[in-house]
Amino acid sequence: MTHTFFIVTSYVLTALVIAGLIVRAVIDHRAQVRALAELESRGVSRRSRRG
Repeated sequence: MTHTFFIVTSYVLTALVIAGLIVRAVIDHRAQVRALAELESRGVSRRSRRG
C-alpha cells in the first residue's frame, strides 16, 4: 500500500507522455501531407515517382 501512489502516478504520467507523442505524430503527419500537397500543386514532383 505504501507504493501505490508512486505506481499509479508513474502509470498516469507514462500514459500522458505516450498520448502526447501520438498527438504530436498525428499533427506532424497532417502538416507533412499539407506541405507535400503544396509542393505538388507548384509542380514539384516526388523522386519516388520517377522511373
